[in-house]
Amino acid sequence: MTRATRVRALLALVAVALSLYVAATVPVRLGLDLRGGTQIVLETRSTPSTPSTPSTPSTPSAPAGAEATARTVEVLRGRIDALGVAEPAIAQSGDHRIIVELPGVEDPAQAAAVLGRTAQLTFHAVLGTAGDASAPQSGDPSERVLADESGQSLRLGAASLTGGDVEGAHARFDQDTGAGWTVDLDFKGEGRDKWARLTGEAACRPAGDPARRVAIVLDDKVISSPQVDPSVACGTGITGGSTRITGTFDDGEARELALLISGGALPVPVETVEQRTVGPTLGAAAVTAAVRAAGIGTVLTSLFVIGIYRLVGALAVVALACHGLVSYAALAALGATLTLPGLAGFVLAIGMAVDANVLVFERAREEYATPRRTSLGSALTAGFRNAFSAVADTNVTTLIAAALLFFLGSGPVRGFGVTLGIGVLASMLSALVITRVLADLAFARRHVRRRPQLSGIAGIGTVREWVTRRDPDLMRRPRRWLAVSAAVLVLAGSGVLVRGADLGVEFTGGRLIEYATDRPVDADRAREVLAGAGFPRAVVQTSGEGRLTVRTAELTEAEEDRVTAAIGDLGGQADKLRDESVGPGIGEELRRGAVIALVVALTAQLLYLAARFRWTFGAAAVVAMSHDVVVLVGVFAWLGKPVDGVFVAALLTVIGYSVNDSVVVFDRVRELTRRERKRPFARVANAAVLQTVPRTVNTGTGAAFILAALAVLGEGSLADFALALLIGLAVGTWSSVFTAAPLAVELHRRERAPVAARRVAAG
Repeated sequence: MTRATRVRALLALVAVALSLYVAATVPVRLGLDLRGGTQIVLETRSTPSTPSTPSTPSTPSAPAGAEATARTVEVLRGRIDALGVAEPAIAQSGDHRIIVELPGVEDPAQAAAVLGRTAQLTFHAVLGTAGDASAPQSGDPSERVLADESGQSLRLGAASLTGGDVEGAHARFDQDTGAGWTVDLDFKGEGRDKWARLTGEAACRPAGDPARRVAIVLDDKVISSPQVDPSVACGTGITGGSTRITGTFDDGEARELALLISGGALPVPVETVEQRTVGPTLGAAAVTAAVRAAGIGTVLTSLFVIGIYRLVGALAVVALACHGLVSYAALAALGATLTLPGLAGFVLAIGMAVDANVLVFERAREEYATPRRTSLGSALTAGFRNAFSAVADTNVTTLIAAALLFFLGSGPVRGFGVTLGIGVLASMLSALVITRVLADLAFARRHVRRRPQLSGIAGIGTVREWVTRRDPDLMRRPRRWLAVSAAVLVLAGSGVLVRGADLGVEFTGGRLIEYATDRPVDADRAREVLAGAGFPRAVVQTSGEGRLTVRTAELTEAEEDRVTAAIGDLGGQADKLRDESVGPGIGEELRRGAVIALVVALTAQLLYLAARFRWTFGAAAVVAMSHDVVVLVGVFAWLGKPVDGVFVAALLTVIGYSVNDSVVVFDRVRELTRRERKRPFARVANAAVLQTVPRTVNTGTGAAFILAALAVLGEGSLADFALALLIGLAVGTWSSVFTAAPLAVELHRRERAPVAARRVAAG
């Protein structure tokens, strides 16, 4: 064993051992779409200044910047803790957004109401009832009229105390007096004296007089207006800095009131701009489907790799298992949240990890087939060396796509970017380190060297043999292939013009509700019933046996009840599996972000390829990527599939796929050009395409197994995600061979034409 092999073996052993420890001790946190719950996105709003009055000072405006949002997060954190939600998550996103995840909470309206209430608590002197003409008129412009607990209208004076004067609030059940649930308040600082003055003035009024009452107002609603006890002396009031709010509270109302008061008022108002709820049944079904797809897809991919590459294929399967272990451990160690698209990205990364192994094995086969290569070990070493640049470039381009998903995406799309990035890094470790260590150890055995046919690299393979025998000249007429690609582009892209892209609720704003019904519901019949219920523009889609999705504009709770009742009348019973609400502002922002992500992705890929290769290669690859994007969007438009956040994740992944294929071809073009400088560029490009066809076919087939399993066994967005990637895989394979390579040939001719003309003129 060489020193380099020992170092690689030690690195592989440490990585696997550490991953085993992390996987056994640190659980991966599941997203709400896999375990059920509610996600609420809040946006802070600035408050305008309130002009001063003779009795109240002016209130300055409160700007909703990063600092105010951070303070709001802390207040909300206290409210969430008091709600008793297990494993909640709250995080600030940018200067104005707050993302709250509440596992197990399936009533988003109630959760949003508790979180979004500003909890403006004030204490007022009662001047009299609104219809009492004998009560003294204060003439104070700040006087207000509010209904008390029984519905009687009270005239209230200016606020004497606010929630800022309260030190704490506690819900208690008073068995001694029979008052039931009460909320005890403790005042602090000057609030103690203010409370004594307020109650002292009220105590000077006779018993039964409305002016002997003190009104406690929360968010412009009188929650309690008790009379001051007769034992309280006039002018002295209630001392000690404590009081008790009584009323017809149940335990939940008392605790909610206490936590709102204790948490304090929000520094700035907040508005719910996005809301998602998924039931645990959907989460369990999604996990089961994804795990089943992962198992079947991985087994099929493993059998395919072993069948094609025999011994080294079996070693690659072991390395792929290590890849899955390392990826899982990295997710756990980073504390990443595994969402449904993230789980798909985790499964997809296993298929992508096959690519690096296939590149190495195909280069090793080429080396062993040359007359100068007779040793399996030397052929394998040359295969790793020659494939390194292509492996590095393809992984870097995929990492660029993953980074764009993370920085430009949001929610589940970011989760997919994290898992994809981790998977790419783990694939390099598994292919370049673990596979090589295992192969070096295996090829050092005498019985392996004596049976080269079992190694998997002694033969050139069926695909390469067929290509070598036929030796087609694909680049003789590059414009023909470009015309075919243009026709495919127009045919698919016309779907956007004819049918239009069915933008998801993330991009349009509105409400999306997914139901599970007792019996199948016809989509056309559901549209008719919803139109009769007052929702003529509702979009209805079926997604499997007893599954129905309704997308509308924003709904009030009463309107949502009408929609649910209408679906229930058709399906027997309508259980909500998913409920998403996105405001029009955030929908427009997400649309803009998706476009920016695509533009940045194309620009980043162009710059990288131009730096690594030449500008003509970069331009050809970007055109091929644009071709794939338009075709994929167009096909989804023709199929009537939703273009949502998950689709954007798939689209950016397809960009990475397309670039990978183009990079492999151009990497071989660069290598052949250095070796055969006088050979015509079209012949070089043709040779590069033919030499990389085995890799393209084998890698695509390996990835297709997993994607097909996801498409067949997955549900809803997971199936659409896999379908988009299957289409992108097929289109990306075509474009790398019949769009990028022919376009590079044409650009090379145009680039060389002026040079040749200048030489003729000079001669």
